[in-house]
Order: sequence, then C-alpha cells, then structure tokens
Amino acid sequence: MTTVTALTARTTDRRGLIGATLLAGAVELVPGAPTPLLLFAGLWLVLGAPAVLWYGVASRAVSTRDGRVMLSVGLAVITAVVVPLVVNTVLPLLGDDRPLTRTPLTIASVLAVLLLAQVIRPPERPAGEPAWWTSLRERALPPGLLPVAALGGVTLVLAVAGAIRLNNGLGAAVAVAAITGVTALLVLLLVRCRRWSAGVVETGLFLAAGALLLMTSLRGWFITGHDIQREYEVFRITDAADRWNVSAFQDPYNACLSITLLPTSMAELTGLTGLYVFKAVLPLLFAMAPALVHRSVRNVAPPLVAVLSAVYFMAFPTFFTDMTFLARQEIAYLLIGCALVVVTDRGRPLGARRVMVTVLILGIVLAHYSTTYVLVLTLGTALLTDVVWRLATRLRHGPAPGARAARGFVTWWMVASLAAAAFVWAGPATHTSGQLQSTVGTAVRDLVSGQAAEAGSSDTSYSLFGGTKVSPEQRIADYRAHTEEMRAAGDPAYNPLSLVDAYPTPAAEKEITPLTPLGRQLDDLGVDVPEANSTARTAAAALIQVLLLAGVASTVLSRHRAFRPTRDQLTLTAGTVAVLGVLTVLPQLSVDYGVLRAFQQGLFVFAPFVAAGSLWVFRWAGRRSALIAGSLAVLLFLNLTGVVPKLIGGAPPQLNLADAGEYYDIYYVHPEERAAIEWLYPRTEHSPDNVQSEVHTDRYAFREKTPTVDRALDDFYPPLVRKDAYVFLGSTTVRKGEATTFYGGDLITYRYPVPFLDGTKNKVYSSEGSEIFK
Repeated sequence: MTTVTALTARTTDRRGLIGATLLAGAVELVPGAPTPLLLFAGLWLVLGAPAVLWYGVASRAVSTRDGRVMLSVGLAVITAVVVPLVVNTVLPLLGDDRPLTRTPLTIASVLAVLLLAQVIRPPERPAGEPAWWTSLRERALPPGLLPVAALGGVTLVLAVAGAIRLNNGLGAAVAVAAITGVTALLVLLLVRCRRWSAGVVETGLFLAAGALLLMTSLRGWFITGHDIQREYEVFRITDAADRWNVSAFQDPYNACLSITLLPTSMAELTGLTGLYVFKAVLPLLFAMAPALVHRSVRNVAPPLVAVLSAVYFMAFPTFFTDMTFLARQEIAYLLIGCALVVVTDRGRPLGARRVMVTVLILGIVLAHYSTTYVLVLTLGTALLTDVVWRLATRLRHGPAPGARAARGFVTWWMVASLAAAAFVWAGPATHTSGQLQSTVGTAVRDLVSGQAAEAGSSDTSYSLFGGTKVSPEQRIADYRAHTEEMRAAGDPAYNPLSLVDAYPTPAAEKEITPLTPLGRQLDDLGVDVPEANSTARTAAAALIQVLLLAGVASTVLSRHRAFRPTRDQLTLTAGTVAVLGVLTVLPQLSVDYGVLRAFQQGLFVFAPFVAAGSLWVFRWAGRRSALIAGSLAVLLFLNLTGVVPKLIGGAPPQLNLADAGEYYDIYYVHPEERAAIEWLYPRTEHSPDNVQSEVHTDRYAFREKTPTVDRALDDFYPPLVRKDAYVFLGSTTVRKGEATTFYGGDLITYRYPVPFLDGTKNKVYSSEGSEIFK
C-alpha cells in the first residue's frame, strides 16, 4: 500500500506536467495541427518534460539550482536518444519496418514521461515550502536578469539578421554589430559577476554563445560546413527510411545517434525540417557549454575566475568556426560539460556523483566515437596520475597513523566501463571500429618506424609541444605523389601521367581582405598589417598555453593563487595535457582527430587555470589585476572572432563576417550547385559512383543515394580523373579556378587546371556557378 500511495502522490503532485504531456501528445496525433503548436508540443515531449522530471535526479548529484537545471537538460538529451533507440529496436520485431514516424515516436515519448513521472522521486524541499511555480508572481526578478536578457535578446536577433543579410549578399555590418553586442554582454558579465547570481550570469553566457554560434550555423540556405554535410547525409538516410539501420551505411558517422536518432525524433515531433534542426536546434543546445564551464568552475573558484574561464572557452576559434559543423561533437561536448559540473560539485555524496558521471559518459559513447576515445585516454591518464601522486606522497611522508587518504573522483571501474562501452558499441553493436583500428595501426607503425616526428596536421604548429608546419607547396607535391601511387600502373581507366603532368596544380594564394582606411593609416606608419594579423593569431594561441602553464604553477606553488583547485581538477588537467601532447607528436592522431578540437575539449577542464594564470601574471597591478586580465580576455575575443581584422583589413575573411574566404569557398553551397546536382542525379542514378567532384567539400553529398564507403578516388584531382566519369565543378572552381582537398590533416587549396578537362572531356552542363564534364 505504501508503494501505491507513493505512486498516487507523485501522479497528483505532477498532474500539471502529466496533463501538459498528454495534451502535447494529442496535438502530435491530430492531423493538420498548426506548425507552431507542433513545435511547442514536440519540444516539450523531446526535451521539456524529461528535463523537468530529471531535475529531481539531478538534485541528488548537484547542489546548485542552476547546475541542476543544466544537468537535467543533458539527461533529457540522453533520453531523447534512448527513447527512439528503443522504438527503433522493438517495433521492427513486431513487424513495423518504419518505426521512426510521428505516431510511434509520440506514443513512446508520452509513455516515457509517464513512466519517469512514476519512477523518479520529486526533489526534496523543506516542509511547508511551496512549490516554486506557486510563488512566481510574488518573486522579484533576480538582479541583472532584465539587462542581461534585453542585451542578449537583441544580440541574438542581430546574429540571425546578420547571417541572413550575408546570405543575401547585403554586407557584414549587422554581423559585426552582433559580435559587438556579444562583447558588450561579456564585458557586462565580467564587471557585475560578483553582484549577480550564477543563474543570471549563465543566462548571459548562453545568449552570448547562442548568438556567436548562430552567426556561423545559419550561413547559407543549405547545409554549410565540413563534417556536417556528411552528418546531414547520414541523417537523411535514417530520416528517409524512418528507421536507423547501421548496415545501410557501415561508417562511424552512422553509429553516432546524436546525428541520426536525435535529429530524426526532433524533426518528426517538432515539424521542423532536418535542415534547421542541424542549423539551429543543435547549436543552441551546445550554447549551454560556456554556462556549464562557468558552473563547473564556480563550484571551486571565485565568480571572476569562472566568467573568465567561460570567455576563454568561447574565444577559442574552434568554438565559433568549427563546432557548428560538428553536430555529433556538439552533443558530446554538452554532456562533457554536464559531467564536469558534477565532478566539481562537492556538496553531494561522492557515490551519487560517480554514478551520474558514468551515465553521462555512456551517453557520450552513443553521441560521438572520437570524443569517447579521447575521453578514455584522458580519464585513464588522470587515474594513473592520481595513483602515482598518492604513491609519491606516501613514500615521501609516510602514511599518517589512522588516516585514510581522500578518494579521487575517477576510479578504475569508471574508466573500464567507458572503455568497455566504447568497445561494445563500435564493435559488436555497430561494427564501425575500422577507423579506430586504422588510426591506431598507423600511429603505432609511425612510432615503431621512427616517423612519429614527421608533420601531421599543421595545427600542431600552434602547440608549445612542438610540431612543424609544412608549406602548401610541399603538401601539394606530397598529395600529387600520393594520388599517382593510388592509380594502378598502366590502368586504362585513367589518362596517362605524361598527359596529366602537362597541367600543373600550384598552390593558390591565400585570400586577404583589402586594407580599410584604418588599416591604411597603420600601413602608412610602417605597420605590416597582414603580418601583424598573422602574428597576433599565432601569439594568441601561444599566450593561452602560457597562461595555462602559469595557472597550474601558480595554483599549486604560489601563495597568490586565484583559486584552490581540487585534486581531481589537477589530475584531469594532467590527463588532458598529456593527450594533447600525444596528438601533437603522433601525426596520424592529429590528422584524424585534430589538435584544435582536442584543445577545445580540454578547455572544459583547464579553462580555470588559463583564467587563474592571467590574474597571477598581472598580480603586480594589485586591485587593477582583475581589470587588466578581463581586458586581455576581451581583446583576445575581439581579435579571434574577427572584429579587429574586419576593422583594419589585411586578414583572411571569416565565414561569419564575409561572403569570402577559405570556408566560404569550400563549404558554402550555392543554388547553382544544387541545380546542377539535380540535373546530374537522374543521369547517374544507376551508377552513382561514376561521379568525381571536390570530395572534401562534399557538395555532391546532397545527392539522393547511399554515400560510398571509400570516396578517396572520387576526388577530381587531375591524376585521379577517370576517362568515363562525370566531373562536377562547384562554384569556387568555376569562378576562381581553385579547388581544395584534404590531405595530411590539412586543407590544400590549389589552382585547378580546367583546360585539362576541356582537352580530355566534353562539357555537358554549364551555369554561372557549376560545370559538369563527361
């Protein structure tokens, strides 16, 4: 009877939530429901209701209200993956071959909410205290919420408008205004962080991050970016079949449920197209990451250190340039941020926190393979560091009589669970471990053969660990030699090398914006503006790493520390830095994962040390040290986000501020290209592999077909062009005579010899933005 009474009480307490869920389910099942109602109903079923219910569980692992709110959203995202996974697994056994349609997803989502409402205990509150929603009208707004919401809302509008104006070719003035608004919001948070609550500060960080991300993600009327084009193609395979089937495309991308089941469920239930789930919804979820960084640091450090940590996390270029092109990693990083909040919150029992982090990292396994592998190495190294540290302490001081050593957060069973889950998911469950095996095998061969010191990605040149930067000319020469090796000797399918060699492919000059009036004044004063911009960017990367080292040293050794880090923060930082070192010195790892992405992931852990290092370096200024440290962070933000280069010119254009530049040329899809693809598709429907294009841009990935497993030979680089294949030229090649490929961890842009195609093929399609040869 006690159990029945408890279940009845939970149903009564949550009658509003249950009623809203049933109403949302009814809206989903009514034919012809208005799109706005579908949107709200779908978001409530996918994220809203589960987040409200998970709040009670989050309260047992996190002691702060804002931390619980963000953790409950992370748990809701995992739920939004698990529910369609269950539907996708069970219904086909019952004879339904299209389980991921609106009706079964709606019923499953409603049942999941009803089940959770009975299983999860409500969060405890003091006796006699009313529920928070009953006293909303009596509560005053928290100090600072109104100006933060107003400025953040205006900035969001400017960000969306700026991207749309650029898409329409109307200039970057509004986009620059949006970044200026983001900067003003961050300055406001830095100045007022000691007086405002953490929730208000995190609201501001979320709005600032959302604006910054949307400025990039909303560029283009189609999918714009590198990995996201393949991610979207994989999503379309699932969406078109109304079923996730990894055997439909045996590839690690298809094993990432963050880009298959999650967006499919969202698109079905909200009425949004998959295009805008990828371009808007997923980036806005990831916009929580800086707020999670703030909360995790605020658990152990003063408000200024926490806000500075979030600013450095957002200022790192990977955050606002590449993360919106990595939807699977956006979800994985959201869960990493939630995990760090739990790790640093010592207001709850250690056992409950460990269980919560284990659940979150298992969610990461389902979200993204590479993040999982890096996390295994990081946690394993952190655990080893902790063991060695404790052993050294015992040897040096001896065991204290009757004392029990404090337990570290990371345990062997957590690392083993993560490694086992990664093995099972990539192995027996999806059979997509081929890339990992290839990467590890190549890295081991390089290490054994002594070639590990050779250059991988040129991103390693930004690291203080070392790394060489290979010139574009050398990359082109290496790539040409590689492509000639890929051809079978004497294969009649290809043109003779003697013919191909008559058409060189020199490296293209990097595009630089013209100097503005301010830039010309600096030039008149003897300043080499392009060189200054390049030096500033390289110096920024070095400065962040120097501040990291200074922060670790100062918090451990100095009396003038900005905060006292926990032992777990230090061991996790050691693990992260060690992994960065491995990625730097082993070329294949830097190629397949990327040092800059790994550094962005590492900032979840060591951003507070960067912030503390900046305060320690300027400690000589006394009370003004905070002002100087904050000003430095803001200046770095303005420079790295492109505002300063935009004002003076002489720098490579950035996609969020211009219809030009490397990313615009190779990732921005134009209507003319879509039209050419639509023309070509029916002519190659039965031989889709007989098309060669600029493989790295994946523009031709929009074609309605299962992607080929090995696309290396689909590149239209002259030595690889087959005599009988269609050759698809995109907008950049037609307009500028340039093409880009990816080799050795780097983008290689070269002058494409279109006369080679004129002399060996017939032009069968031509427009202002695309050409097709056969």
